Amino acid sequence: MNGYVLLVACLLGVAAAYPQYHHGLSLGYHGGEEHHYVDDHYAPPHYQFEYSVHDPHTGDVKSQHETREGDVVKGFYTLKEADGTTREVHYTADHHNGFNAEVKKIGHAVHLEPVYHHEPAYHHY
Repeated sequence: MNGYVLLVACLLGVAAAYPQYHHGLSLGYHGGEEHHYVDDHYAPPHYQFEYSVHDPHTGDVKSQHETREGDVVKGFYTLKEADGTTREVHYTADHHNGFNAEVKKIGHAVHLEPVYHHEPAYHHY
Protein backbone atom coordinates (compact mmCIF):
# COMPACT_ATOMS: atom_id res chain seq x y z
CA MET A 1 0.00 0.00 0.00
CA ASN A 2 2.70 2.49 0.98
CA GLY A 3 4.71 1.61 -2.12
CA TYR A 4 1.81 2.50 -4.44
CA VAL A 5 1.12 5.78 -2.59
CA LEU A 6 4.84 6.59 -2.79
CA LEU A 7 4.83 5.87 -6.53
CA VAL A 8 1.86 8.18 -7.08
CA ALA A 9 3.47 10.88 -4.92
CA CYS A 10 6.70 10.61 -6.92
CA LEU A 11 4.83 10.83 -10.21
CA LEU A 12 2.96 13.88 -8.97
CA GLY A 13 6.21 15.44 -7.83
CA VAL A 14 7.69 15.00 -11.29
CA ALA A 15 4.50 16.30 -12.91
CA ALA A 16 4.48 19.36 -10.64
CA ALA A 17 8.12 20.26 -11.32
CA TYR A 18 8.98 23.82 -12.24
CA PRO A 19 8.07 24.80 -15.79
CA GLN A 20 10.68 24.06 -18.41
CA TYR A 21 11.73 26.94 -20.62
CA HIS A 22 13.08 26.71 -24.13
CA HIS A 23 15.86 29.17 -24.79
CA GLY A 24 16.67 29.92 -28.37
CA LEU A 25 19.71 32.10 -28.96
CA SER A 26 20.47 33.59 -32.31
CA LEU A 27 23.38 35.86 -33.07
CA GLY A 28 23.22 38.58 -35.65
CA TYR A 29 25.83 41.02 -36.86
CA HIS A 30 24.61 44.43 -37.96
CA GLY A 31 27.11 47.13 -38.74
CA GLY A 32 29.89 45.44 -36.79
CA GLU A 33 27.74 45.01 -33.64
CA GLU A 34 26.79 41.64 -32.18
CA HIS A 35 23.09 41.21 -31.31
CA HIS A 36 21.71 38.49 -29.06
CA TYR A 37 18.09 37.42 -29.39
CA VAL A 38 16.66 35.25 -26.66
CA ASP A 39 13.36 33.49 -27.26
CA ASP A 40 11.56 32.20 -24.15
CA HIS A 41 8.59 29.92 -24.80
CA TYR A 42 6.39 28.70 -22.00
CA ALA A 43 3.07 26.97 -22.34
CA PRO A 44 1.31 25.82 -19.17
CA PRO A 45 1.10 22.02 -19.11
CA HIS A 46 -2.30 20.51 -19.81
CA TYR A 47 -2.98 16.79 -19.94
CA GLN A 48 -5.52 14.14 -19.11
CA PHE A 49 -5.01 10.40 -18.83
CA GLU A 50 -6.74 7.34 -17.51
CA TYR A 51 -6.23 3.60 -17.43
CA SER A 52 -7.82 0.54 -15.91
CA VAL A 53 -6.89 -3.08 -15.31
CA HIS A 54 -9.34 -5.91 -14.66
CA ASP A 55 -7.61 -9.29 -14.59
CA PRO A 56 -9.93 -11.97 -13.16
CA HIS A 57 -7.14 -14.57 -13.25
CA THR A 58 -4.87 -12.70 -10.81
CA GLY A 59 -7.52 -10.54 -9.13
CA ASP A 60 -5.68 -7.37 -10.17
CA VAL A 61 -8.37 -4.69 -10.41
CA LYS A 62 -7.41 -1.00 -10.45
CA SER A 63 -7.97 2.24 -12.32
CA GLN A 64 -6.71 5.82 -12.37
CA HIS A 65 -7.82 9.12 -13.89
CA GLU A 66 -5.85 12.37 -13.70
CA THR A 67 -5.97 15.85 -15.22
CA ARG A 68 -3.57 18.76 -15.08
CA GLU A 69 -4.22 22.37 -16.01
CA GLY A 70 -1.18 24.53 -15.37
CA ASP A 71 0.03 23.80 -11.85
CA VAL A 72 -3.27 22.23 -10.67
CA VAL A 73 -3.45 18.42 -10.66
CA LYS A 74 -6.66 16.53 -9.86
CA GLY A 75 -7.29 12.83 -9.96
CA PHE A 76 -8.43 9.63 -8.37
CA TYR A 77 -7.52 5.98 -8.34
CA THR A 78 -9.19 2.80 -7.15
CA LEU A 79 -7.53 -0.41 -6.13
CA LYS A 80 -9.00 -3.81 -5.16
CA GLU A 81 -7.32 -4.91 -1.93
CA ALA A 82 -6.46 -8.50 -1.04
CA ASP A 83 -9.14 -8.54 1.67
CA GLY A 84 -11.89 -7.82 -0.88
CA THR A 85 -12.31 -4.13 -0.09
CA THR A 86 -11.71 -1.34 -2.58
CA ARG A 87 -9.43 1.58 -1.79
CA GLU A 88 -10.53 4.82 -3.44
CA VAL A 89 -8.24 7.85 -3.34
CA HIS A 90 -9.18 11.32 -4.61
CA TYR A 91 -6.30 13.78 -4.71
CA THR A 92 -5.40 17.33 -5.67
CA ALA A 93 -2.07 19.10 -5.87
CA ASP A 94 -1.14 22.69 -6.55
CA HIS A 95 1.59 25.16 -5.71
CA HIS A 96 -0.41 26.88 -2.98
CA ASN A 97 -1.96 23.91 -1.10
CA GLY A 98 0.52 21.12 -1.86
CA PHE A 99 -0.66 17.52 -2.17
CA ASN A 100 -3.97 16.56 -0.51
CA ALA A 101 -5.67 13.17 -0.64
CA GLU A 102 -8.91 11.72 0.68
CA VAL A 103 -8.76 7.95 1.14
CA LYS A 104 -11.87 5.75 1.42
CA LYS A 105 -12.21 2.04 2.08
CA ILE A 106 -15.30 0.59 0.42
CA GLY A 107 -16.78 -2.79 1.35
CA HIS A 108 -16.16 -5.21 4.17
CA ALA A 109 -12.93 -7.10 4.65
CA VAL A 110 -13.15 -10.85 4.19
CA HIS A 111 -10.43 -13.02 5.64
CA LEU A 112 -10.64 -16.54 4.29
CA GLU A 113 -9.22 -19.50 6.10
CA PRO A 114 -6.31 -21.08 4.23
CA VAL A 115 -7.14 -24.23 2.30
CA TYR A 116 -4.73 -27.10 2.76
CA HIS A 117 -4.52 -29.90 0.24
CA HIS A 118 -3.50 -33.19 1.81
CA GLU A 119 -1.63 -35.80 -0.11
CA PRO A 120 -3.71 -38.90 -0.78
CA ALA A 121 -2.95 -41.81 1.51
CA TYR A 122 -1.09 -44.62 -0.19
CA HIS A 123 -2.09 -48.19 0.61
CA HIS A 124 0.44 -50.94 0.18
CA TYR A 125 -1.09 -54.31 -0.54
